[in-house]
Amino acid sequence: MFSHRWSTIADDEPTFGQIKGVQSIYDLEAPPGIDKLQRFCKVTRENNIRWAWSDTCCIDKTNHVELQESIISMFSWYGTSAITIVYLSDVTDEESFRNSVWFTRGWTLQELIAPELVWFYKKDWTPLLDSKQNHKYDPTIAKIISETTSIERPVILRKFVPGLRDVGSDEIKKRMSWLASRKTTKVEDMAYCMMGIFGVHMAVMYGERNNAFVRLPKGDHEPHG
Repeated sequence: MFSHRWSTIADDEPTFGQIKGVQSIYDLEAPPGIDKLQRFCKVTRENNIRWAWSDTCCIDKTNHVELQESIISMFSWYGTSAITIVYLSDVTDEESFRNSVWFTRGWTLQELIAPELVWFYKKDWTPLLDSKQNHKYDPTIAKIISETTSIERPVILRKFVPGLRDVGSDEIKKRMSWLASRKTTKVEDMAYCMMGIFGVHMAVMYGERNNAFVRLPKGDHEPHG
């Protein structure tokens, strides 16, 4: 699975329609974000990973049913992936890692918490750590992530259980606090990106704006397994 900060220009990212039917993505020269996708696929192939998935082009966003299913399933998809490769386009060293915009986006919250195995890659596509081990498990990296996001280390180290079963109000407030320094392009996504963390299933209705937060605790609570 691929995790990254989307371009601020939406048309820069390759879409499902642009790669559908293409024999090889390496033959494509546009849009500008195709290079990022090609490098991601190259890394997965070099590490003997058969399938690569990116949210920019593996979801047909013109199909509302598919979009709805994908948003609801995203947490579990990242949670069951063999590996999540995180590309940090603004990171060159440890200090810039601490200040990466990746830590300020709503959707990347679950992309940090859900996966068991994560590798971080810097701007030049070299690994943040010279290791095939889980980068989240590195003490220095885990400390930086915890300090930057205010998320406790046990959660970062895949000891987080999604859902609301046996969860009190203090825990709910704590989880919501993880969004305090994050933002999304669409207002509704601030609520939708929390569905997997809370184990809530609810209809995706762009245009409802802040009402999405009103509906969030009223969703169908189901444990993720």
